[in-house]
Formats: sequence, C-alpha cells, structure tokens
Amino acid sequence: MTVPVHGLPPLLREGLRVAVVPPALKGDRWHTVQEVTTGGSGQLVRLTGSDDIAAAQALVGGQLLADVDDLPQGWEAHDVDALLGRAVIDDASGLEGTILAVMTGPANDVWEIRLYKGTKEAPETLYDYLVPVIDSVILELPACGPIRLSVPQGLEPQHTEHLVPEGANTDYEADL
Repeated sequence: MTVPVHGLPPLLREGLRVAVVPPALKGDRWHTVQEVTTGGSGQLVRLTGSDDIAAAQALVGGQLLADVDDLPQGWEAHDVDALLGRAVIDDASGLEGTILAVMTGPANDVWEIRLYKGTKEAPETLYDYLVPVIDSVILELPACGPIRLSVPQGLEPQHTEHLVPEGANTDYEADL
C-alpha cells in the first residue's frame, strides 16, 4: 500500500517507471507500475519484478521515486513545499499576496492566502482568507513568479480590513 506524502494526491498510474528507495542490493532498481488500485488509505500497487510474496515483501517500507516529467499535469498545485511563501496576485482586485498554508481536502486543496495593499515591506491593510484550489480560481501556476488567481465573488474579504497594529511584525518571510 502506498500513501501519498506532503499532501500530494495519489500519483501512481499503470506504466509509470519508478525507482524503489532504498534499492535492493541486487536486482533491478527501476520498476514499472503494472497495476494500481486506489482506496481510502492509499494505493495498492503491483510493480514489475514483484511477482511473488517474497519479492513484494522486499519492497515494503521503501519509497517510490519517479521522474518529474512523468508525473501528471497539474501536480505542482499540490506540492506544499514549493507553494508555501509563493507570491500570488488576484486578477480582479490587483492585490498581491503570499500563500501561508496548504490544506488537503477530500475534493480539492485549499490555500490560505494573505493579500496586502501597498508594498510587502509596508502593507497598509492585510486580508487573510481561504481559496479553493480549482481551475476557475487558479488561473496560472508558473514555475516561478506570481501565481495568478481569480478569487470568486463572495470569497474576497468584504469590509473585514484590519489594520496592521503599530510595531507589528510585517516581515512576511519570518511569519512563514
């Protein structure tokens, strides 16, 4: 049974080439996923070279590595380590901000976003709120640079401005 890590969705599929880590002392280090069954607690996977119980048991406890180019399109939207601290810009309001947290949900992930007016070094007003990670909200997720959002009406803050108290820590990177 494989269990996704770091909030990533199950990414294994038939035909995917994976390396088992740590590798066996002898034998092939690379395997191909032959069969995948996804259940509530992870994926049950059969790999080439694990045709009997002894061979399968030798793989238990290992981690599977795949080439990033072989992963499904859009997997980057679930990579918590790469998303935390990334810059975002809301097309509708023009406000810029930062991803503070990524929450994994049963239907889709949710990002906690902090938008600010003014400059990042001296924000005038802060908004913290949650946005769903769905195609209609995440307009563009480039490898670098700000992530473009289209925050739906009703999710954007409405008269909930709270001014940054005098002397408050506005060093966003330290807050992450």
